[in-house]
Amino acid sequence: MTRGCKLSFHVGVVIAAITYIYFSTVLVFIDHRFGLGSSPGMLHGAVFTFLAVMCISSYRLAVYTDPGRVPGSFVPDVEDSDSPIHEIKRKGGDLRYCQKCSHYKPPRAHHCRICNRCVLRMDHHCVWMNNCVGHANYKIFFVFVVYAVIACIYSLILLVGSVTVDSQQDADESFRIIHIISGLLLVPLSLALVFFIGWHIYLIVQNKTTIEYHEGVRAMWLAEKGGNLYSHPYDIGAYENLTEILGPKMIWWLWPTSEHVGSGLRYRTKYDKLMGSPTPD
Repeated sequence: MTRGCKLSFHVGVVIAAITYIYFSTVLVFIDHRFGLGSSPGMLHGAVFTFLAVMCISSYRLAVYTDPGRVPGSFVPDVEDSDSPIHEIKRKGGDLRYCQKCSHYKPPRAHHCRICNRCVLRMDHHCVWMNNCVGHANYKIFFVFVVYAVIACIYSLILLVGSVTVDSQQDADESFRIIHIISGLLLVPLSLALVFFIGWHIYLIVQNKTTIEYHEGVRAMWLAEKGGNLYSHPYDIGAYENLTEILGPKMIWWLWPTSEHVGSGLRYRTKYDKLMGSPTPD
């Protein structure tokens, strides 16, 4: 499902950064170090162009894909024997109901104050996408970050090579300015993205969202305070967690699609796995 999108300042910044990094890498770093007409230059240019295409296409999809809407007709089935109570009820025993949207909320859905609606399996609202990251676009968002990390580190390596050539030759002042600007952009961006991708790999392996992580910290503290143990209900094993998010076929894990996701109204839990229940639609 796609959605209409108004270009925001932050989206414009991301597009401008991708554009600058691509052209400075290909037309300056690669050309300066190898020459675009040489075999190494053409190879590096082709590889980096592929990374740039994957970045921009996955970013576009993440921005325009609706993260998942809660159907207005949704009502949790409290008599469903396969549905654990903790999936549909709060600690006080009340059904999860959104006062702002005036409908029940399925498991893992949360209300976004910025989008002013409930989002299925909401992870967070991303200002850099002008969109929520949720059930239908989480994998696409993750794939974008993966390619962005690879592209930034690759560009940084090529930048170092280009600077090395500069130190051995009497390079033009304009090259040095581009090198300085690129270094100031690529170094902090690469570090931030490496940390960010590491964080989301951890979340995927645990089958948690960012919201669930923070809720889990409090739940764990309360459980330990009461002498109990807390266990995240959706953690069904590292590999199964990966396939639930990235898809059943490993060959497509880094392709920006989300065709494998179900309705987003119910997710497999440890209880389902223990009972041998099938994966929810």
